[in-house]
Amino acid sequence: GGNMKKRITLVQMASELGNPEKNYTIAGHLLEKAIAENPDIIVFPETLNVGFFPKNNLLAIADDNGQQTKAVFGQFAHKHHVNIVAGSVANKKNGKVYNTAFVFDRQGNCVCEYDKIHGFSPAGEHDFFAAGTNVVNFILDEIACSLVICYDIRFPEIIRTAALQGVDVLFVPAQWPLARKQHWVTLTTARAIENQMYVCAVNGCGWAGETRYGGNSVLISPWGEEIIHLGAEETIGTGEIDLSVIRDIRNSINVFRDRKPALYKL
Repeated sequence: GGNMKKRITLVQMASELGNPEKNYTIAGHLLEKAIAENPDIIVFPETLNVGFFPKNNLLAIADDNGQQTKAVFGQFAHKHHVNIVAGSVANKKNGKVYNTAFVFDRQGNCVCEYDKIHGFSPAGEHDFFAAGTNVVNFILDEIACSLVICYDIRFPEIIRTAALQGVDVLFVPAQWPLARKQHWVTLTTARAIENQMYVCAVNGCGWAGETRYGGNSVLISPWGEEIIHLGAEETIGTGEIDLSVIRDIRNSINVFRDRKPALYKL
């Protein structure tokens, strides 16, 4: 139904480690810049409220059940009648901290709450963040969407699990280091090609301690072509997707029909 073309604005934000008040203020300024691009969907990176990731006081500074995130992003979505994938935030629930992505529709309703499933064990994320247990599918403007966070993209099984429910756009908020930029671009591109969907992968940038985050946010077509590829600094970019091409791709190479799940041992 409706217009098959959508404008997506990628907000490649640099978060300050451990400073949520400052980061929500920065996010507010970036939202104002983003809305000037006339987007249908605005997308932010991972752990935008605290950076990736403060270990000494994480529980104290995490959002409380998404309240501040909903106040900032949900209200903006409602006021400006725009969809927002609010990256992810460190988020307290039941005395534990989760790495949670919130998605808001044009009315400002939260239509998706996804807790990152795979903690990045090399950084000890699994010791500080509780792991989610649900793959998500949701709708924005009648578009079938899903979402995973950062390290999750190294696990194609969960993305295929979501894709089998029908996904035309996958969002991937991340804090991926510049040192592994090639992995980031390769894996996000592979996910787009193998699942015949758009992938909107928005990475943070700047520094957290010794780690430089890589930017290089990408919007990739189901053919694996880069519609957007941002640089390494804090910036905003807007690209257009055309959902009518997905049908053509799946008609010409129908991997979903040709799968042989009886043979797959996962």
